[in-house]
Amino acid sequence: MDKIRDISGALTGTGRRFAVVAARFNARIGDQLVAGALECLTRHGVDPASILVVRVPGAWEIPQAAEEIAAAGQVDGLVALGVVIRGETPHFDYICSACTQGLARLAERHRLPVGLGVLTCDTSDQAAERAGGKAGNKGWEAAQAALEMADLFSRLRA
Repeated sequence: MDKIRDISGALTGTGRRFAVVAARFNARIGDQLVAGALECLTRHGVDPASILVVRVPGAWEIPQAAEEIAAAGQVDGLVALGVVIRGETPHFDYICSACTQGLARLAERHRLPVGLGVLTCDTSDQAAERAGGKAGNKGWEAAQAALEMADLFSRLRA
């Protein structure tokens, strides 16, 4: 048992670069997610000059912009933020599925950590609770996951 290595990532952003890709649709809630993500990144040592915030129209466009950023190879991690609220048509299901699957494929293809902070809620109230309300701030949590995974990837590649 003494020879078993146990590796995990730390919440350290010093010297790392991150991009936050945020949908403008449902911006009142989305902006709170962005604020949470930025606070998390800077609080854990990421230099504000090393953070790129990219705004896109909606959740559909998040993986498209994230792909361009990942392909450029200039960041150590991505944070994807958006708010999709269920309506009366199946549009919700298509958008949520395309966004999450696109981000998953990007993470695998580019071997890049992606923190997923795209809310998929039934109501605006549920989304607000997850953007700084009773359920915390999922933007912060997505940034925290990206930070930890960026450090873990660095350790695994060393």
